[in-house]
Amino acid sequence: MQISNEINKKKLSIRIVLIIFIIFLLNTLAMKFHWYFTVWWFDMPMHLLGGFWIGLLLFSIFRVKNINSKNITKVILLFLVIAFGWELFEVSVDKIITKNIFNILDTSSDIFFGISGVLFSVLYFNKRIIKNHNIL
Repeated sequence: MQISNEINKKKLSIRIVLIIFIIFLLNTLAMKFHWYFTVWWFDMPMHLLGGFWIGLLLFSIFRVKNINSKNITKVILLFLVIAFGWELFEVSVDKIITKNIFNILDTSSDIFFGISGVLFSVLYFNKRIIKNHNIL
């Protein structure tokens, strides 16, 4: 079982790195072609991917072996701490550097899509990792 666990940790790590690469690639393209400003909904899938990535990363860090309400709550609460910290950073940059007005709808949308990504990571982790005996 130890060999299998090492292989599965490696598979999960590869998936996490792949998601980071996809986010990096999409963000680079978005910055180059100004998609954040010209495609009004573009940040929504980006926050969804970010939440998915953070959810899988937290499952990996906590070495979760099964999905239960305690593990799900722990991952969601830690994600919320990260998300609120990031949104506070964004609001600070907007206020101090770009002098933009605070937009509660944008912040709420970002957190909503991030939480959706985390919930998707719970489903993915349960179906792909645990159900296939790919336990960390």
